[in-house]
Amino acid sequence: MDVVVVGGGLAGLSAARRLRRAGAEVTVLEAGDDVGGRVRTDVVDGFRLDRGFQVLLPAYPALRRLTDVAALRPRSFTRGTIAMTGSGRRWLAGPWHGLPAVGGVAAFAASRPFDGARMAALAARDVLKADRADAGRSTAEELRRWGISRSTVEEVLRPFLAGVFLDPALATSSRMFHLIWRSFLRGGGALPAEGMQALPNQLATGLTVRTGVEVEAVTEDGVRTRDGEDIRARAVVVATDGDTAARLLPGVEAPGWHAVTTFYYRADTSPLRSPTLLVDGLDDLLLNTAVLSEVSPAYAPAGSALIAASVPDRADPGLEPRVRQRLARIYDTDTRGWDLIGTYAVPRALPVFGPGAPLRRPVRIGPGRYVCGDHRDTPSVQGALVSGQRAAAAVLADLVA
Repeated sequence: MDVVVVGGGLAGLSAARRLRRAGAEVTVLEAGDDVGGRVRTDVVDGFRLDRGFQVLLPAYPALRRLTDVAALRPRSFTRGTIAMTGSGRRWLAGPWHGLPAVGGVAAFAASRPFDGARMAALAARDVLKADRADAGRSTAEELRRWGISRSTVEEVLRPFLAGVFLDPALATSSRMFHLIWRSFLRGGGALPAEGMQALPNQLATGLTVRTGVEVEAVTEDGVRTRDGEDIRARAVVVATDGDTAARLLPGVEAPGWHAVTTFYYRADTSPLRSPTLLVDGLDDLLLNTAVLSEVSPAYAPAGSALIAASVPDRADPGLEPRVRQRLARIYDTDTRGWDLIGTYAVPRALPVFGPGAPLRRPVRIGPGRYVCGDHRDTPSVQGALVSGQRAAAAVLADLVA
């Protein structure tokens, strides 16, 4: 065949779609039992459990360009958050969300007027134009550059951004911060109505995908599977996680990783009648949590609520008792009767993207050998989709030549 794509995650599917549209004969080989890579959803007793707490940002340019976002039936989170602060639980959202939001924003503005103005200026800059941030600056340094106070960073921005980057130190490049911040401002956060699995399922439509096929080696004329099958191809695109790519392709450097542990709970009633993310900067767990069945009712069967709680940069199921205790404080309710229905400790959830990291790494590794994934661009859905497109473009240019 023309091309073998190793890995059926977002990057591999993105590459395969472009290759297929160009008329290339392409097959995707996926080691797992379904497409998606790290973007998967399990259905357990009628509950939809994404593998690690994930959020879709409909404003991502690549997502809007390459997928039918409306067909995913995105269900939106509140454009704002509820923050646990030293002065109590504060709603930080638009006034149209009701009196709690009006009171929360008013109290925040009264106690930290300069922060409100500086965050508004930062938001305006990112909404109106892309910020050319210093590639050598971290997110923490960028927030200090904008003059945002330590208390606002610690109580609001650190737990929120730690949940996004899985990086409590906020050492992630400021370029990544501006991409994410701008996308949140322009389109908010959402979940596909039927779970995050809907995204790779849509991308895989019409493609030739073989699941349960693990590639052991890239050979001179194609790939060899763990079962000993030799598959010949003119070009091989390795679209796996960064560690596997480094093993299959000499010259590719394995990335560092951020971890996450996500706990899913079933409750008889919703502890918060709102599709709002709550963040907790008063505890070193830096929990971010939401009632996912309030975002999309399809995440839970009728008569039950599904609560997700994530601990950034830790892969430790043993944290559950502490998480449950903290959730009782966050939601101001008794959590002892909640059923733990799923735990996802993911040690390799997002590649590290520190200050000075290039926005794009090469996708052409050698003659007929290519690599893509969010370790080649920004560690995000946007980065995965873009890297797949770049790899496919390189393949097509070389095949034609």
